[in-house]
Amino acid sequence: MSAKRKDSKGLFSKNLVRLVALVSIIGCTIFVFTVEKDCNEKRREIKSTQAKIDAYEVQNSELREVLESDDLSSYMERVALEERGYAYPDERRFYDTSRD
Repeated sequence: MSAKRKDSKGLFSKNLVRLVALVSIIGCTIFVFTVEKDCNEKRREIKSTQAKIDAYEVQNSELREVLESDDLSSYMERVALEERGYAYPDERRFYDTSRD
């Protein structure tokens, strides 16, 4: 009977300490996996953002080269024709609508 009294004596019993330790280990394990998942997600976001930055830097360097050259009118003409869809006043454009 004295063995039972030792286990239940005091503020903390052995079983309670073991339970708290087990719950703490499980909680820490879940926390580690959650943090690792978040880190991997942030790494993917960083790679995506870095790819966008690289694309913008290439575009920026191309625009800088155009600005440094004194041929700004040819650049404006190219942008107007290719990107904006403008045409010369006497130019006729034909579009194939039979493919639809």
